[in-house]
Amino acid sequence: MNLSSHLSLHIFLAPKQQIKQERTYTMLDVWSWIYELPNSDEWDKSDSPPVIELASSGSSQESTTRSIQLRAERTSASDTDALVNFSVCLQGFEHPNKAQTTLWVSDTCPLSSPFLPLLLQLLQEIISDSPTVRNSTCPRSQLQKLKPDPVSWIMDSHSPESLSSFFNLVFLTRLFWLCVCDAPSEVGSFYFHSLLAPNIEALSCTDVPVLRTFLVTVGVDAELYFMRALGYMSAKWLLLKEMSVGLQTLTPAQNLGFSYATEAHGFWVLKGYSPVMGMKLTRSNGPRIQFPTIELNNSVLRYALAHQQLEAVIQLEYSVGFYDGFLHVNARVDNIRLHVAKLGFSQSDDVGYGDERHFPSRIRVWVGPEVGATYVAGVSLGRSTSNEEKEVEVQKIVKGSFIKPKAPRVKATARTSTRTRTKNWRWEQDAEGNAAVFDAVLHDNVTGLEVATWKPVTGGGKPGHDFPNRYNGSSRPFTKTGGMVFAGDEYGEGVGWRLSKEMEGSVLKWRIGGEVWVSYFPNEVNSSYFETRCVEWCDEVDLPLIPGKLSP
Repeated sequence: MNLSSHLSLHIFLAPKQQIKQERTYTMLDVWSWIYELPNSDEWDKSDSPPVIELASSGSSQESTTRSIQLRAERTSASDTDALVNFSVCLQGFEHPNKAQTTLWVSDTCPLSSPFLPLLLQLLQEIISDSPTVRNSTCPRSQLQKLKPDPVSWIMDSHSPESLSSFFNLVFLTRLFWLCVCDAPSEVGSFYFHSLLAPNIEALSCTDVPVLRTFLVTVGVDAELYFMRALGYMSAKWLLLKEMSVGLQTLTPAQNLGFSYATEAHGFWVLKGYSPVMGMKLTRSNGPRIQFPTIELNNSVLRYALAHQQLEAVIQLEYSVGFYDGFLHVNARVDNIRLHVAKLGFSQSDDVGYGDERHFPSRIRVWVGPEVGATYVAGVSLGRSTSNEEKEVEVQKIVKGSFIKPKAPRVKATARTSTRTRTKNWRWEQDAEGNAAVFDAVLHDNVTGLEVATWKPVTGGGKPGHDFPNRYNGSSRPFTKTGGMVFAGDEYGEGVGWRLSKEMEGSVLKWRIGGEVWVSYFPNEVNSSYFETRCVEWCDEVDLPLIPGKLSP
């Protein structure tokens, strides 16, 4: 796929007048349309193909209407069932007199059950076209095709209403790659304004419960590729919206991204994905409306910073102890892995800004019983507030002269040195009600200031803790790829809860959440811009209080 001519900024800069004239007429509901297609007895091959207009718009000055359509065309029947093909067609682009331009054609599907083969094809094509990350250990060429059995199980175990939102999200994502990456630039602009904008809430994934089941079922490698495809699409939308091209008046979706939690094998795991531009801006020395005006003429750096996604894995280990009169639940941090992925299609996409990225500057994790629970007697923390001692070394030197001068001379000097051992990250524990809170804060070793809450002094200037070359050297606070990993050896102290004995044998709902701050300071470029953004996730996991299972 040749993307070089489509991924530069100018592809999205459609004339403002044209965008203001466009009016949206349709909303995306492909699932319902396919579900209501006529059956084999009612649909003759000579009939006109059913068509749904995914997006349609025109203007008072134009005699033609531009639209993106989905068509279903009956093909020859097999021995047992009629067959159908689906195609995405363009109307009124480039050559208004031309009836239609076909952009995509599906594989042949059985008319009686088209959803499974169509969904498998859409998912496979999204994963195959998704952006890559530098130094990835799982190239797409090594990723096997999705197996039909897990997807078939998902479709059999969920209601049509739940499947509808997931299918429409997948179809909207597939259309992004077709219209923005494989079609002329005017089609991409039309897609953003007339198709994605009315359905932008789908990217928040709040009404897509099947997505969680899908990600758990297909495995972590396919999960990463799928979520990076969604992240890339979200980044394009957010970048376009904040570049003054006529989309600011449209209501944006909040919290573009997705998170989910699972319980298995003694682990509580919370996974979260968020495009950096979709995170809440908490600190900045630039305008709060438009994405960083680092240098107005340096659009390449702006473009590079926009295509980043925070990927988080918060993994807690837990166990349950059974005693006379009470139960004891223990939990500790096993792994916290944060990575800011740079989404692109080749190393040349960085254009010399490969080390300019946001980095984690604070992590706050909480876990505990549901709000209002009365079966918890108390929570015990495993770490005291740090009260570090300083090691002070004092050295006194006295110098004198034994020559017999007219006046005796004595010279004395004193030297004092202080040695302290500091770490970039400071771990703390706290409690909020019955929830235990784990907090990790990044500090500047030189000034001692917290990075996530740093504010510039009056008069501006470069931050004092800008961590130059922060991804190189033995004392760097991040991995070479710009991420961060905390393991049990870094923060091994656990927390505990005492529960009523009456809860034995039940499965409780336990809440787990995370709040992550990421900051940006120039690394190798000459700029004074900085910012900090924040995202919050929260979900529920199971806590089985069953003897013999996960006992310490």
